[in-house]
Amino acid sequence: MGSAPTTAFGVAIEHISLSRGKDRPLPTTIWYPRSGDGPFPVIVFSHGLTSEPSAYSALLVRWARAGFVVAAPTFPYTHYQATDYRPLDVANQPADASYVLTKVLALNTKSGDVLEHRLDTKHVAAAGHSAGGITTIGMFSGERDARLVAGIVLAGAQVLPAPFTGPAAPILFVHGKLDRTVPYQDGLAAYQAVPWPKAMMSVTKGGHVTIAKSLGPVLATTTDFWRWSLYGDPAAKARLKADATDGDTATLTSRL
Repeated sequence: MGSAPTTAFGVAIEHISLSRGKDRPLPTTIWYPRSGDGPFPVIVFSHGLTSEPSAYSALLVRWARAGFVVAAPTFPYTHYQATDYRPLDVANQPADASYVLTKVLALNTKSGDVLEHRLDTKHVAAAGHSAGGITTIGMFSGERDARLVAGIVLAGAQVLPAPFTGPAAPILFVHGKLDRTVPYQDGLAAYQAVPWPKAMMSVTKGGHVTIAKSLGPVLATTTDFWRWSLYGDPAAKARLKADATDGDTATLTSRL
């Protein structure tokens, strides 16, 4: 049992240059609490096809304000300005995201870095939207990153047949019933395949993109999920159903 910060932190942004080999540049944007000693849990976030980290700023800033450090790489062949666009390169992105996580966690011991001694390296998680959700599922299955203790999948699907594996980690799925890019049933199937504690937030009138932008119930539900899964805050867990169903925009099925 624990408690999450009650402070709404100011948010700062850092850009770092990373690369997993000369053909896999991974420039990464980090949103983090400007003040406070922490340590703060770390979340690696994966963007969707033809998108970029800044497209999710409303969501990622909300998480950082609540006391989380969020690192979001721009993937080399699936971002919106990719000159050599390769949608199937999503298969390589779980390893990219794990690499970024390793490099960001190392900043905790980098002398003089703004994140020195401010990262909770034992409470790390992954999240992503669309192809980034597929990337995140990969990090819990065939490309299992054993460091992950929680995850959020926004409009994602389990594309590869590899089973969820490794240490149990709670996962929250968020999917719009009106999603025409990744059908709701695909997200539901991924949720059903998870053998660990899990929850499914079904956004009644949500489309593929709207659920990852600034929809109030999604912001509240995902933030409280992190507060519970990464800080161990039972009060946050108790709020999840009310968060998700505020305004009758969504329903929540929970096996957390």
